Amino acid sequence: MKQFIYPFIFLFCLIIIFFSCSNQSKRSRKPVSTITITPKSQNYVLGNKISIKVHTILKDGEIENIQLFSQGKLLKESKELEFTLSNIDLQKIGKHTVHVIATKTDGLNNTRSVVFDVVSDMKPEKFAYTTVNDYPHNRKFYTQGLEFHKGFLYEGTGEYGKSGIYKLNLKTGKTIMQQDLPNNYFGEGITILNNKIYQLTYRAQKGFIYNLTNLALIDSFQFQSQEGWGLTNDGRFLIMSNGTHELIWIDPTDFSEVKTIEVANHLGIVNFLNELEYINNSIFANVYTTNLIVEIDPKTGKVLSETNLDGILNMYTNPTDTIDYLNGIAYDNERDRMLVTGKWWPRLFEIKRIKSE
Repeated sequence: MKQFIYPFIFLFCLIIIFFSCSNQSKRSRKPVSTITITPKSQNYVLGNKISIKVHTILKDGEIENIQLFSQGKLLKESKELEFTLSNIDLQKIGKHTVHVIATKTDGLNNTRSVVFDVVSDMKPEKFAYTTVNDYPHNRKFYTQGLEFHKGFLYEGTGEYGKSGIYKLNLKTGKTIMQQDLPNNYFGEGITILNNKIYQLTYRAQKGFIYNLTNLALIDSFQFQSQEGWGLTNDGRFLIMSNGTHELIWIDPTDFSEVKTIEVANHLGIVNFLNELEYINNSIFANVYTTNLIVEIDPKTGKVLSETNLDGILNMYTNPTDTIDYLNGIAYDNERDRMLVTGKWWPRLFEIKRIKSE
């Protein structure tokens, strides 16, 4: 009996396979595009020109249009299955996306993208440093923000349950005034603008605003980035980092994003931008996990200079001491001096930058 059933089962399976293949052959298939960029390069330099070739394979049906975009801007729309666009200027530093949308007359479409980096067209100046003065620094401060304002040092600290804002005596390191954050917030960068202190938090997408006179909390705000890191201002807008290679300008009236720049030197994208300070129309930033401070052009994102602070803390620590990374840049505009420190560091330093090349 069982042997009699097997041929029918086999025939039934063949019928199913036949109709399945028949239906698939009638199904509309997506167009497939490839993008070729010339000249080929690992990184492209700001101001370079490139050519983009688009080749689309069509298995069935007819093409309605093929659209080529660069950084979200439509460059060309065509029905040609192969075309090349030449002499495209790379005018902005950062991640550059080229994508193609190929659409058939039946509405079926497909998208292909290519992402590459555009780097700076200049090599940063190299600086070493000399220590002019050093001051006491609270070893318990996990430094996230640093600001010097009218003779006093202001510091924002991190870690859950230990975050806050402090007004300090620079020479003694003693706390004059403080305001603690609730335990569920991890404090990040701070800046002073229009007699208010602004403070970011790490992953809550929330910032706080304090009265400069007494550090009383007066307001809060939301920001769009997933993480808040460093904070400074240009006299009009807040400027924040978010742990990537981006710097974001924020309007302090409604906390909308005004603009974003991406940061790169001549070798590549510079990630992990951390604590920030706006000095003489440049933005200075700590690069997290390094002893490097980069100077950034706020218009283009080019790294203008790099200052290496290797060894600055050596004589003040022992192998058993708990210290973390360099993080904290403050500028005394009246005396033209730069102050730096780090997370859990025992000292804060006044430095002078010296060209090393």
